[in-house]
Amino acid sequence: MVLYNVWMSETAKRTESEDPSPAIAPEMLPRYVEAALMTTDRPITAAKLAELLGVAGAKAIHEAIASLNDFYTKSDRSFRVEQLAGGYQVVTLPEFGPALSSMHKTKGQSKLSPAALETLAIIAYKQPVLRADIEAIRGVASGEMVRTLMERRLVKIVGRAEEIGRPMLYGTTKTFLETFGLASLKDLPRVEEFKPTGDKVRKPVADASDDAAVQSPNGVETQAPAQA
Repeated sequence: MVLYNVWMSETAKRTESEDPSPAIAPEMLPRYVEAALMTTDRPITAAKLAELLGVAGAKAIHEAIASLNDFYTKSDRSFRVEQLAGGYQVVTLPEFGPALSSMHKTKGQSKLSPAALETLAIIAYKQPVLRADIEAIRGVASGEMVRTLMERRLVKIVGRAEEIGRPMLYGTTKTFLETFGLASLKDLPRVEEFKPTGDKVRKPVADASDDAAVQSPNGVETQAPAQA
């Protein structure tokens, strides 16, 4: 037993003195990046990938990802690497969305009422925003909607306003970006795209939720307003 312990101690010393992560050959880097991305279900930044793989700087990671996407396109793969919430993640192509959505319905989808979705849109475009400003835009009390969005981790408190009472300011989260497939808030659709044209006038949305479901971008299911 004593000899075994001595041998183990010497082995540990040799292991510590050796480099546990040998340098990755440049031509192998895309495969290592692919392997790393395949083992996570959350976006991971280029800087973090470089750190994990022992690569100097994020530039090599960006080049490796570009190489992977080029290979995926040429080999007609059903997925690619996209920027989401400030990081990179392997995602399926949009044309496979309907089939995959029906496959995973049994897992349950997150439902947002029209009122919650409206509140979320206001926060996304106006952030950082006060609850009073949200309510002024919607014309109804929105505290419950804000709490619901916070419970879903789509909205968070980002600070306090420099005014009497120091009211809280709200903004969106990384989960919001991931849910809607956005790399950053700069990728939000332009407000001009939603302006009504001609005689089309937007109808107000009630806070009451119904059983009917409406599909929102990137698989988030919302509930349709009740029919009169």
